[in-house]
Amino acid sequence: MLQTPPAIPGMPEDEIDTPALVIDLDAFEHNLDTMAALLAPTGAKLRAHAKTHKSATVARLQASRGGAVGQCVQKVGEAEALAWGGIGDIIVTNEVVGASKLRRLMGLATLARVSVCVDDAAQVAMLEDAAEATGGRIETLVEIDIGMARCGVAPGPDAVALAERIAGSRHLMFGGIQAYHGRAQHFRSVDERAAAIGAAGDATRRTVEQLRQRGLECRIVGGAGTGTFALEAASGIWNEIQAGSYAFMDADYARNLDEAGAPVSTFRHALFVLATVMSAPKPGLAVLDVGHKGVAIDSGMPLVWGMGDVAFVGASDEHGKLTWDGGARSLKLGQKLRLVPGHCDPTVDRYDWYVGVRAGRVESVFPVDARGAMR
Repeated sequence: MLQTPPAIPGMPEDEIDTPALVIDLDAFEHNLDTMAALLAPTGAKLRAHAKTHKSATVARLQASRGGAVGQCVQKVGEAEALAWGGIGDIIVTNEVVGASKLRRLMGLATLARVSVCVDDAAQVAMLEDAAEATGGRIETLVEIDIGMARCGVAPGPDAVALAERIAGSRHLMFGGIQAYHGRAQHFRSVDERAAAIGAAGDATRRTVEQLRQRGLECRIVGGAGTGTFALEAASGIWNEIQAGSYAFMDADYARNLDEAGAPVSTFRHALFVLATVMSAPKPGLAVLDVGHKGVAIDSGMPLVWGMGDVAFVGASDEHGKLTWDGGARSLKLGQKLRLVPGHCDPTVDRYDWYVGVRAGRVESVFPVDARGAMR
């Protein structure tokens, strides 16, 4: 059920009904500007990943202000939400299986340029059937496994064989390579990240060259993420950067370290869950009105913004437990606190609305268009 918006433009942040998903617009705009500036000299283009934000509004801002050439999604439902919202270039960076999903995907070709990934010849056959049934064609990328150990065909000859199968189809167009090393995004040290992307780059470069030798050019060599984008962009191999979390940042990405061993500070925390103290039964203990249902904890507990001495130590369905070491600290009933989610992507999926705030006031309210788009 679509929930009532928790705020209206012009109200003070402290009057927002909670729990609420809040974007600090100054920090958000800083992140868009920073990514655009960092990628500009490399020649690599940003194709922002909408699995993070799930919003046509954010996607449009990433294009107009952040230089994004398009968006990535993981699900057909996410692609539909963006295409219906006017986004014109979308890659499903995932395999899609099932006649219904594939026909829906083909149907989007009338609204946007849509591409999809495969890692198996049987998926190619399924795509062909859907394309023939709808009278369309679709650009298709070969996903290679460069260290994620999830989806993807082996780099080299296996990938080339699959690309040739696509290129020989009347209904498909070979578009390039999807080469994403997701695990490397969260390797904490610079050296770990560099080593992982170095090896991934060798495998990707080799595959692209073998494709070229067979007369197959890659329009897209896509991959990378918020944790490693600078490495892929500088490599000369990847030409599209699929970062998503950079726009919002979360507590987990903030644990990555730079060359000096300090937390990476390229991007600012822009996404928060606003919560209210609903109980303060004794000194050093308070309970918020947000638990599992309001903030994802798969990548650790959220951080309490601006209160380094206060820890979010536990969550149940509707409660979040805060503790601190007594002293002068006091949290009062009704007090509003910002939480930095451990993982922004699934946290966003818990909400129907974004509330954009600036200088302590609500500036905008807009929907999370692809919330719950699991199919």
